[in-house]
Amino acid sequence: MAAMMQPQIILLKEGTDTSQGKAQLLSNINACTAVADVVRTTLGPRGMDKLIHDDKGNVTISNDGATIMKLLDIIHPAAKILVDIAKSQDSEVGDGTTTVVLLAGEFLKEAKPFVEDGVHPQNLIRSYRTACNLAIEKVKELASSIEGKSLEEKKSLLAKCAATTLSSKLIGGEKEFFASMVVDSVIAIGNDDRLNMIGIKKVPGGNMRDSFLVNGVAFKKTFSYAGFEQQPKKFVNPKILLLNIELELKSEKENAEIRLSDPSQYQSIVDAEWNIIYDKLDKCAQSGAKIVLSRLAIGDLATQYFADRDIFCAGRVSEEDLQRVAAATGGTVQTTINNVIDEVLGTCEIFEEKQVGNERFNIFNGCPSGTTATIVLRGGADQFIEEAERSLHDAIMIVRRAMKNSTVVAGGGAIDMEISRYLRQHARTIAGKSQLFINSYAKALEVIPRQLCDNAGFDATDVLNKLRQKHALPSGEGAPYGVDINTGGIADSFANFVWEPAVVKINAINAATEAACLILSVDETVKNPKSESAQGEAAAGAMGGRGGGGFRGRGRGMRRR
Repeated sequence: MAAMMQPQIILLKEGTDTSQGKAQLLSNINACTAVADVVRTTLGPRGMDKLIHDDKGNVTISNDGATIMKLLDIIHPAAKILVDIAKSQDSEVGDGTTTVVLLAGEFLKEAKPFVEDGVHPQNLIRSYRTACNLAIEKVKELASSIEGKSLEEKKSLLAKCAATTLSSKLIGGEKEFFASMVVDSVIAIGNDDRLNMIGIKKVPGGNMRDSFLVNGVAFKKTFSYAGFEQQPKKFVNPKILLLNIELELKSEKENAEIRLSDPSQYQSIVDAEWNIIYDKLDKCAQSGAKIVLSRLAIGDLATQYFADRDIFCAGRVSEEDLQRVAAATGGTVQTTINNVIDEVLGTCEIFEEKQVGNERFNIFNGCPSGTTATIVLRGGADQFIEEAERSLHDAIMIVRRAMKNSTVVAGGGAIDMEISRYLRQHARTIAGKSQLFINSYAKALEVIPRQLCDNAGFDATDVLNKLRQKHALPSGEGAPYGVDINTGGIADSFANFVWEPAVVKINAINAATEAACLILSVDETVKNPKSESAQGEAAAGAMGGRGGGGFRGRGRGMRRR
């Protein structure tokens, strides 16, 4: 009786949703599997694209795992973790975003039956972490280095890495053309880590083959005033002056107050304004520069002045383009015209303004420091060019990584099958439950070759059996064998130059295992209700602010009798 009299203890706000235990963990696993299923079909050279239509009416067609995950706008808290690992893979290595989401989803799928059978999640986590470390060691062991080769050899090796990345994208049909362009642009920026030193400009029209690489800087012709057409549009070895000031005639400080006792003095103020702008322009011309670029406006007076002196000028150049011109030509952006010395002027071999499609482009070629490059992309539809830009971004990241960490592994599911075989063998040496867990981890890795087959329309079971047999050969000669997308059989990925940097695989396995362990370690989800009372009060406050004052006598008072 006394037990029944115990008062009820209320800890959480009314309406708080708490779910815990096995059911809640399984629900999280199901949510993550659902997310992985969305990007599953985009994997590999025969992957399909997704068309995503957002609330603003923008349409994006993409094959890139990270882009799709970002645009999906997922609200499930556990599934958001997969979005985060896709983003981290994208920013860290650039490619492998679909792979990382698929692996994480598959690890959880393999863990699900164990959780249902009552295995403690911590046992699974411990085994997964062990398996992850073993897998990464194996990747490092299987990776082969491309160090110590001549520049030409290195270029062709890097181009093969870029081609592997591009083969799964929309522009896969022209992968050789774009791969060499990407490698040239990355070698052009050398050891400079800043990705924005490679500019990508998009010009609709023409076909993909009309895209070209500028060893320097190219940007769209900026807004120009009358007099611009009289300026010369081509220079050889010009000096370039970069500014961050306005060259416009304007009232000096509009809010200044000047009191005149004599109207004739007004003219002297107007003259002073003209003298200031002419003084600035004279100093620009005296510096010896033949090209003047400014981030702010260059007005009509300045444009005409420069045209008379055979100087080319462009105002309102975007910050990013100006910085790239500065890096390429060796110039420095000036915030004043006074004391412009030769050291702050940039130079390039050839400057010209060219027609690209229906746009005019200013192109600086043969820059001395050579730490920048610009890819001008052409193509039919806007969405197509957008997707081509995302694809090239991935390829550029991959080539940069391959240059820094110069080890590559066989792609096409070969490395995944080899690690899977190695882990299965290792699992047999372990007594206890973890043997089963490491086995399930090994099975999960096979999702990559299986999905490659499914997406290409081949019989996955058949191909995987062939691969397992090849990888099980005691001599180890089967290690580089992966899925052959063209014939539906298996082939030596390494000999076919289907390569990817080892760092991509290492990062993907690491991130996917971390995400799977994180989701497995959650045993309770608490969802706080949106405080309805607070919302109600806020709404009432807003009403009072607008019309609420009307309750206190406004208008005429009542007449007294």
